[in-house]
Amino acid sequence: MEQQAIPEGFSPHFKKSPVTDPWEPLFSRRCDQIVQLGLWLRNAHCNSRGFVHGGVVAALADNAMGISCVLTNQAATSAVTVNLGIDYVATAKIGQWLQIEPRVVKAGSTLGFVDALISADKAIIARASATFRMLS
Repeated sequence: MEQQAIPEGFSPHFKKSPVTDPWEPLFSRRCDQIVQLGLWLRNAHCNSRGFVHGGVVAALADNAMGISCVLTNQAATSAVTVNLGIDYVATAKIGQWLQIEPRVVKAGSTLGFVDALISADKAIIARASATFRMLS
C-alpha cells in the first residue's frame, strides 16, 4: 500500500501501549483539551471480511477518551475505565482514514464522563461513551 497523507495537525501518537503496538502507526492531534486519534486502516485492523474490527474501534476510542478526560482534569494524573459502551452504525474498510473525536462531558474529582464519534473518511461509523475513575 502506498504512503497516504496524514490529515493536518496529526503526528505520531505520543502514548504508546503494548495493546496498540500491532496497530501502529497511530496518529494523534490535540485540540484544546482533547486528543483525537487517527489511522489509515490496514489488514491488521480488520476482521476476515475486511471491515475494521469492533474491538479495535473500542480500544482506540477508550484510549482517546481516557487521555482527553485526564487532560481536562488538572488534578488527575491518569484514569481507569469504569464503563465503556459503543454503538456501531456502519462499517469501515481497509484504506480509509479512521478518526476518533472525543468530547469530555465532565471531568470531576473522582469520575469523568466522555463520549466520542468515530468516523471513516468523515462518515460516522460508531459512537462511544465511557466513565473513568480519575486517579491522582
